[in-house]
Amino acid sequence: MKINYVIYSTVLLSFCLCASHAQARKPSSAGWVNLFNGKNLDGWKQATGTAGYTVENGMIVGTTVVNSPNSFLVTDREYGNFVLELDIKVPDTTSNSGVQTRSHFDPQANNGAGKVYGRQVEVDPSHRRWSGGIYDEGRRDWLYPMDLHEKAKNTFKVGEWNHYKIECIGKSIKTWINGNAMAYMVDTVDSKGFIGLQVHGIGNNQSEAGKKIYFKNIRIKTTGLTPAAFPPGVYVVDYMSNHLTNYEKQNGWRLLFDGKTNTGWRSATSNEFPTKPGGWVVRDGMMTILGSKGGEASNVGDIVTKDQFSTFDLSFDFRMSTGANSGVKYFVTLKEDTHGQSAIGLEYQILDDKVHPDAKLGRNGDRTLASLYDLIPAKKQDRFVRPIGAWNTGRIIVYPNNHVEHYLNGVKVLEYERGSKEFKDLVAISKYVIWKNFGEAKQGHILLQDHGFDVNFRSIKIKTLQ
Repeated sequence: MKINYVIYSTVLLSFCLCASHAQARKPSSAGWVNLFNGKNLDGWKQATGTAGYTVENGMIVGTTVVNSPNSFLVTDREYGNFVLELDIKVPDTTSNSGVQTRSHFDPQANNGAGKVYGRQVEVDPSHRRWSGGIYDEGRRDWLYPMDLHEKAKNTFKVGEWNHYKIECIGKSIKTWINGNAMAYMVDTVDSKGFIGLQVHGIGNNQSEAGKKIYFKNIRIKTTGLTPAAFPPGVYVVDYMSNHLTNYEKQNGWRLLFDGKTNTGWRSATSNEFPTKPGGWVVRDGMMTILGSKGGEASNVGDIVTKDQFSTFDLSFDFRMSTGANSGVKYFVTLKEDTHGQSAIGLEYQILDDKVHPDAKLGRNGDRTLASLYDLIPAKKQDRFVRPIGAWNTGRIIVYPNNHVEHYLNGVKVLEYERGSKEFKDLVAISKYVIWKNFGEAKQGHILLQDHGFDVNFRSIKIKTLQ
């Protein structure tokens, strides 16, 4: 019988490709599906950039090229709830990569060249060591910098295979590297999207061309999912306003503001909450001080927690109006005579650095945003300061040994030892020198400052440290 070898070969090739693709997507008995078959890039497509993606010895290999934006190899399917596992190797500390989850492609962006955007689990072997953190590619920038989990920074091993596990169930996203818990966040956007592998752009740096990123053993599970346990003590970034996860509650966190009432707060000058019109209001899930010509405590004054705290982890969201000045103070005793001005305490400064003149006063910028006011300047990059009208997140940690840290949007911006000689020396050349033992009280109230500008607060939560 005469055989049409052209037709036969075409049919055979089509069958093999389909079989190969089906094999890559075939679920195992445990519900895992391989996203990479180890032989070719079936099920994947390049979205942006010109970096090369090839298959070598059962690995996907991404290779850097000059004059290319970030490149992404993405799945041809979208995924909602899943657990994703894969192995990643980066040969040196100059490379950078990431794994996109629930991400998207905008074909109109960048003058028609397109843009990938969405959450990325970071692969960062640099001195910063933020591998396992969560970044929002092409949109919101950093969501979970690994300054928030300092102890996990050394988990990623340069030049070795690292096993990544990423869990996306509902609004919760958790990451692990080599079995170690890394980041935990709750987000309100992107319930589904594609998976992607990044090769970071290198600009026109010829010395970085040809660097390789390796990926293998890529598999996903989308059914029969159960959230994996996370060890205690990991900070949660939560984009749900005035909300605590069960994990946080079990780890001792509580809300200082419930988003609906002024329960737990009072005036700094009386036992009642100030109710004068045009002052503090609770509405739309926010505790808001309304502007009053910029005077310090000249309208209704500051408010403080009814409870006092000694060692704690305090987190709060704040949103400033143009030119705003305010602050969050801690170890406020209410015992000092301030002659009608704001109550005294250690202050996490809230300030529009670009407009308010106070940013240029003090010493070396110690009155700028996130600084320990009039004592220690915050060291921060502009990219980590969100613009006026957007929400920023502040965090203050006071450890039992009196070590104190300030954070802004997840990045540590200063630290000091309360009561140390260095601290006392700073107080001696500050406005606080007139108060004996300033900032050394065993406990005190948390204070939100009325400095005469519109400022909103929400998601104020605290955990007592032992």
